[in-house]
Amino acid sequence: MALAKKGSRRIVVDGVEYRWRVSRQHLCCDYEGSTLGYVAEDATRPGTTLVVETGRPAVLNPDMVPAEVVLPREVAAGIRAARSKGWTPNSNGSPFKLHLFAA
Repeated sequence: MALAKKGSRRIVVDGVEYRWRVSRQHLCCDYEGSTLGYVAEDATRPGTTLVVETGRPAVLNPDMVPAEVVLPREVAAGIRAARSKGWTPNSNGSPFKLHLFAA
């Protein structure tokens, strides 16, 4: 399933263009114990989606906006880590899940 262009951001990692966005799944409904995550995919030929869980708590301020942010450099590092662990973004299949741990 392709990411919608609306609400996603473009990033180029090692010469390849990707689209990414913070995962709404991690910020919906059950805020207690939720973690911050994001999803990414190849921008030109979407295939398998990358789903990254950062391991950081999704702390929300009173306006229901995440107090923590996901920075582009973190997304680039996550994409590189997933590629080294076997993520092939142009192939079809189930989402590739990557669990990172808070430092």
